[in-house]
Amino acid sequence: MVSSPVPRLVVAAPSSGSGKTTVATGLMAAFAARGLAVSPHKVGPDYIDPGYHALATGRTGRNLDAYLCGPELIAPLFLHGARGCDLAVVEGVMGLYDGAAGEGELASTAQVAKLLRAPVVLVVDASAQSRSVAALVHGFASWDPGVRIGGVILNKVGSDRHEELLREALDSAGVPVLGVLRRARPVQTPSRHLGLVPVAERRAAATDSVAAMAALVTAGCDLAALEALARTAPPVPGDPWSPVPPGSDGPVRPAGGPGPRIAVAGGPAFTFSYAEHTELLGAAGAEVVPFDPLREERLPDGTAGLVVGGGFPEVYAAELSANEPLRAAVAELAASGAPIAAECAGLLYLCRELDGRPMCGVLDATARMTQRLTLGYRDAVAVGDSALAAAGTRMRGHEFHRTAVEPGAGAAPAWGIRGRDRRVEGFVQRGVHASYLHTHWASEPGVARRFVERCRTS
Repeated sequence: MVSSPVPRLVVAAPSSGSGKTTVATGLMAAFAARGLAVSPHKVGPDYIDPGYHALATGRTGRNLDAYLCGPELIAPLFLHGARGCDLAVVEGVMGLYDGAAGEGELASTAQVAKLLRAPVVLVVDASAQSRSVAALVHGFASWDPGVRIGGVILNKVGSDRHEELLREALDSAGVPVLGVLRRARPVQTPSRHLGLVPVAERRAAATDSVAAMAALVTAGCDLAALEALARTAPPVPGDPWSPVPPGSDGPVRPAGGPGPRIAVAGGPAFTFSYAEHTELLGAAGAEVVPFDPLREERLPDGTAGLVVGGGFPEVYAAELSANEPLRAAVAELAASGAPIAAECAGLLYLCRELDGRPMCGVLDATARMTQRLTLGYRDAVAVGDSALAAAGTRMRGHEFHRTAVEPGAGAAPAWGIRGRDRRVEGFVQRGVHASYLHTHWASEPGVARRFVERCRTS
């Protein structure tokens, strides 16, 4: 076991909407502009914020989710992402102490901060308070002795006098003010039904948004004090996570040539993925080839397997439907028995139709947009054998969508959902494993190795 001295900060807030995404992304970009190699991280299952983090730092944005991966993997995954960096910034999720419903502190920002032994910077929306801010900060700082709140950034401050009142109040709380951001026109980061619009859909505008966040934070925050706070973090115990199978010296290299070619859908319609998935596929011996279903009319030459993750196919339904050659190629691949792993958006793409527009027709099911948001963590078990998981494999996942698929499960479902929401969902047929459930393969690396092996032998 080794320890890493990576300087680090966790950016948290009392509640959602306080401005932590602006502050965290702005800090990442501001520190990067100072010449530091910044490692970006996001607490929870969110796929969109890490895209902005990557834009701010030039490094892959990575998630730290103690529900999906287990608390024991938080430090190793952090160390894996932060390897070779000068400083790490971790953006929290929801309120500091909010976690998985009914699971105590599990998957909360507070839990991740404790597992990383990292100081917390609390972003407080001060727009409608003055002296009360001290009571709020005192409460958050004293609630859990294991959480160290190292400073406060006051957001939406109205005037010099307002700032003076807030600072006076916080003098008694014993938590230093490390930044003050004035009430101003919000940085332009457009949203829609599942949160911010992903970077892949608005790269030029997103670049401008990140630059604006950096300028706001640089002007309003004491970057030197924040960096000094980050350097007070003690070493993180443990070893970095590795996608390479235990006992191996490197990626699996099959005898007699390269490993199977696995196509991974990307582009604006399929932006939801965890970096560790492609790393695991590569470490298991696959040749991973990204492609964009909006623009490419055929699968990469020699495709032996296909991964279609989450995203926004409902936004691009017309364009995906119009790409008839690719839809036919995906259907042909499925008919051949080749392994296909599809999550959420990928599930919709494999259906017969989406909002009345023809899709790949791999699954005898229809999909449509709804007004109902389905959101939450799930505890799942594989109902039967598939190209992805052996029967009985238990994984934790996350659902996040405003669509419905009818029927919700095939004759051979993908997962059985445990607990209060007991049901089966998803589809397994021949080589296809399609489900609404987003999973993090680092929690069960065997699924990636199993998928690659099926691609090699199918």
